[in-house]
Amino acid sequence: MAGALMMFVSGCRKDSAMEVTNGHIDVDTQALNVSARGSEDISQEVSMEIVSPPEETAENLAEDEVQAEDEVLEETNPEVAYVDATPGAVEPVALNGVWQYADYTKINSGTAALYRAASGRKNVVIGVNAGHGTKGGQSVKTYCHPDMTPKVTGGTTAAGAVTAVAVSGGMSFADGAREADVTLRMAQILRDKLLAKGYDVLMLRDGPDVQLDNIARTVIANNTANCLISLHWDGDGLAYDKGCFYISTPDGIKNMEPVASHWQMHEQLGQALISGLRDSGCKINGGGKMAIDLTQTSYSTIPSIDIELGNQASAHDDATLSKLGDGLVLGIGRLF
Repeated sequence: MAGALMMFVSGCRKDSAMEVTNGHIDVDTQALNVSARGSEDISQEVSMEIVSPPEETAENLAEDEVQAEDEVLEETNPEVAYVDATPGAVEPVALNGVWQYADYTKINSGTAALYRAASGRKNVVIGVNAGHGTKGGQSVKTYCHPDMTPKVTGGTTAAGAVTAVAVSGGMSFADGAREADVTLRMAQILRDKLLAKGYDVLMLRDGPDVQLDNIARTVIANNTANCLISLHWDGDGLAYDKGCFYISTPDGIKNMEPVASHWQMHEQLGQALISGLRDSGCKINGGGKMAIDLTQTSYSTIPSIDIELGNQASAHDDATLSKLGDGLVLGIGRLF
């Protein structure tokens, strides 16, 4: 637009009373009356139609913002149209079989849910994964790494294993509550806090069960979100609350793609979350991180982290979860 405007103005006489101010053309119609004067010093007849630009209202700006985000998402995922761009809308997001690493998934018939903020949208999509919660997930195995090499650390799956359960069942808290239920409640609280701040939220699990394994959840997030945060509590058997920490990338997989190209972004996200939790008064375990070889990390192509918000001895009432949510939102805001 700027180039076209420059060319147009340069073809007019300097004394034609045409001025360009703040991107708008102001014309003195008495001075510029080409057809009436038959001007001899303008080599070409100039005809123009002056059209007033549309008024920039808050509603128009909001529509433009939504359209811009839709274009990005549609380019990323042409199979899911996201046609309802209304702020506050919720859209199902299915796995696209052409996405990178989609062919490594085994449980993939479910859908995630993309929530749009109702106002003040930042055009940032935060992927939130409520850990566990896939019926039949423990009876199916998937590759730990896309290059099919063995795990380099222990965890839910032992070091040296080439495959791991598609989705583990999770642990139980000291009071008998299931981790899968608590992670879902935490995800819902975090979702609502993020939406209130203007973030859009991709909920990888939006109910008690979703038929998406860990790889499927990761691949969907890779293609429709700006980052992925998986919520968990550690089943370490301790009788006391040891605090929060994130799962960092072990050295043994830092040369494997896609980890090699993204692990530093994972670390930045993990550090930001821990700093937000700490500044919100949440207990942090030691240095706030522990290196474990995770399937999620091995397939992530966006900033991605597993955050452990305590262990089976931790309180998990709504007030506690809300405080944790405030810390996570604070950390997210330091990157996005």
